[in-house]
Amino acid sequence: MEMEKLVATGKEVFINNYRQLPIVFEEGKGNSLIDKEGKEYLDFVAGIAVNALGYKNTKLNEALKAQIDKFTHCSNLYYNEPAIEAAQKLIKASGLDKVFFCNSGAEANEAAIKLARKYSKEKFGQEKYEIISMKNSFHGRTIATITATGQEKYQKNLSPLLPGVKYCEYNNIEQIENTISDKTCAVLIEIIQGEGGIVSIEKDYLIKLRALCDKHNVVLIFDEVQTGIGRTGEIFAYQLYDIKPDILSLAKGLGAGIPIGAIVANDKVAMGFEPGDHASTFGGNPLACTAANVVLSELLEGGLLAHIKEMGEYLKNKLAELMNKKDVIVDIRGTGLIQGIALEGISIIEVLTKCMENGLLLVGAGSNVIRFVPPLTITKEEIDKAIDILDKSLL
Repeated sequence: MEMEKLVATGKEVFINNYRQLPIVFEEGKGNSLIDKEGKEYLDFVAGIAVNALGYKNTKLNEALKAQIDKFTHCSNLYYNEPAIEAAQKLIKASGLDKVFFCNSGAEANEAAIKLARKYSKEKFGQEKYEIISMKNSFHGRTIATITATGQEKYQKNLSPLLPGVKYCEYNNIEQIENTISDKTCAVLIEIIQGEGGIVSIEKDYLIKLRALCDKHNVVLIFDEVQTGIGRTGEIFAYQLYDIKPDILSLAKGLGAGIPIGAIVANDKVAMGFEPGDHASTFGGNPLACTAANVVLSELLEGGLLAHIKEMGEYLKNKLAELMNKKDVIVDIRGTGLIQGIALEGISIIEVLTKCMENGLLLVGAGSNVIRFVPPLTITKEEIDKAIDILDKSLL
């Protein structure tokens, strides 16, 4: 079926909850996607920070094919080796103690919220249930996680939302100090606000926040759904600051395109769950965990982290050069391979459309930021090509 016909059919059969672009992709190779008409696009979206190893990665594909020949699902009534191995790797990488697998970032944050409440109520009493989240945050699309998302545009016409959630300004420790109380069970926060515009946390704020949570027996949850799994040049972004969470939520790049999410928790808080408290039918699926094992092995043993750091610095320098040429670029944000440029006086949509027409896929973040989250395998030559296309699209 021709691409135009496929797009028309897609509009007929899908619920209209996405602003989908009129492209149907046929295959990917390396760090590029190819549409049904044979046009190639350099991919700096990577499924929104998901396709960590690009496309047709030999190690990933061979491991998945081998697991398919064994079995793809067995339920959490039993153990499976890929899940045990992936959990071991996450514990080693994070310095935390226990893992729960699910299927997405929203599910991971949902599990984190439930665990924090269960632990806090059992340990400190029934009135310790409030969650503090940040304005301009994003944590998922379930009712609990959309409530925790500090952006009203995502909550429109979904009330009543989850009770017991309060919001504070990001990087404002005084506001947290004035909001936290004996009822607070958890603070949920991103190390870099992705959908909020690629805004990074301040180290002094994070240090004080950790101390404040310890003082008030509050569970500190780091949402690293987008920033985790090597995206910043460390396995987890919090390692840039040497501050540990009590619960860590993960997804996106963990499966390199195979759906998987997880929370990793310290022993103290993990004890809040007992059999029957929470579950996920597909969580810990051996196929998904096989993908996670390949990704984690590449990061922990395969030298990929060093490559990310090098490419991240190279990308930042190239964006700085472009900023010196283009007055419409007013800020460069982020680190590693999650970066953004803030624009003024120009339409983000127009820029993204021009880039797409010229063979470069990019995505926005917040109201005026273009986000760069390419596969972690991106090269200098591909960064040069992307910057050249972006340069021409900013005219």
